[in-house]
Amino acid sequence: MSDAPATLETTRSDRAVRRRTVFYIPGFDPFHPRRYRELYRKEGAAQAAISGYELTQAPLPGSGGVGWAVQADIEGERTEAEIRVLVWADIVKASMGTGIARTYLDLCRTAWTYIASGALGRLMRLRKGPVIAALYPVAVLLGQLLIACTVAVGIGALLSLVAAPLAWLGVLAIPPVLMWFRKHDNRIFAYYLMHDYAFTAQYRGANPPALEARMAQFRESIEDALRGDADEVLVVGHSSGAHIGVSVLADLIRGGGVPPEGPTLSFLSLGQVIPMVSFLPDAERLREDLRVLSQQGEMTWIDVTAPGDGCAFALCDPVAVSGMAGSGKRWPLVLSAAFTQTLSPERWSALRWRFFRLHFQYLCAFDRPGDYDYFRITAGPRTLAARFAHRAPSASRIEIPVSPHIRRRDPQTA
Repeated sequence: MSDAPATLETTRSDRAVRRRTVFYIPGFDPFHPRRYRELYRKEGAAQAAISGYELTQAPLPGSGGVGWAVQADIEGERTEAEIRVLVWADIVKASMGTGIARTYLDLCRTAWTYIASGALGRLMRLRKGPVIAALYPVAVLLGQLLIACTVAVGIGALLSLVAAPLAWLGVLAIPPVLMWFRKHDNRIFAYYLMHDYAFTAQYRGANPPALEARMAQFRESIEDALRGDADEVLVVGHSSGAHIGVSVLADLIRGGGVPPEGPTLSFLSLGQVIPMVSFLPDAERLREDLRVLSQQGEMTWIDVTAPGDGCAFALCDPVAVSGMAGSGKRWPLVLSAAFTQTLSPERWSALRWRFFRLHFQYLCAFDRPGDYDYFRITAGPRTLAARFAHRAPSASRIEIPVSPHIRRRDPQTA
């Protein structure tokens, strides 16, 4: 692996941006894209007021409600952007439509996949936060089962005082207790997180067929935009959407879908959890896609995380830690959103224990903004490469190859 930091292209990437097309890939999220539209409207207005620029949002005709148009006056320049959500919420929702018994079966299968493959032990060498987040639903669901069994034993003991043969009826209390916990999962997210990790582990790191088919559609949408009149096509992958973005863009580049005279192509990964997938045994496709994308000159890849985000592998270079860095590695440029610096002490104090909210902070306003500003990036007059041309990678980044599937030869010569 090269020790030199990624260098940003100065050909197409330094052009002024008047029109931009943004494709946003959400993480494991069953909600309608309007959630992101409204988040952008609210937080964009807040950031504009803080930073002193103008940002207006309007419906995007023909987007089917999954996109919006933005007009901005930032850094003295007028710009237009079309932001579209690449939707896979229906796939997420379908994977979550399982009963309680199936969820506990998924718990066992998922735990076995991560433990037996050696992935869990390796992941713990990187960041404890996301590993704790992965273990959290396991502990909570087992705790709920223990409570349900305790209630059943107590009821059985009471019934035995009436007639000993009635004691076994206590087990009938287990389903309603577990159903009560699930009904209130919108407060603790144990079932949600369990479904998330089970979705990743069900094919041991390979993509489910339904997701592969949807990713092919994503590639076609991006390829169409690259034949359009935008100055920049920006792909944003958040959380689990980051590894989807890696594979979609790798396919696009391998297929010759980046026209040499077309718009600048940029990729921004936010709060990525790529090692949760790339460390699994059958994630060969993702590992190869990481290798391909890390060596490309056709695009810029900036990876932004923050140590304050306990759900992300903060400052872990996803290519390097996955063991796919070779001598030709150029990307990603790993940067920190530095929540403790870009949020005021009062704001940080209010958010620091709201782990899920912090995982979305990359898409929100900062009251002490630094170089990273989601709204300048998606609606401002500079390309992603030009905006971060002055930045060296974070000195605190982790580049040690930790994956149990480290490539044993230089990918450059493969």
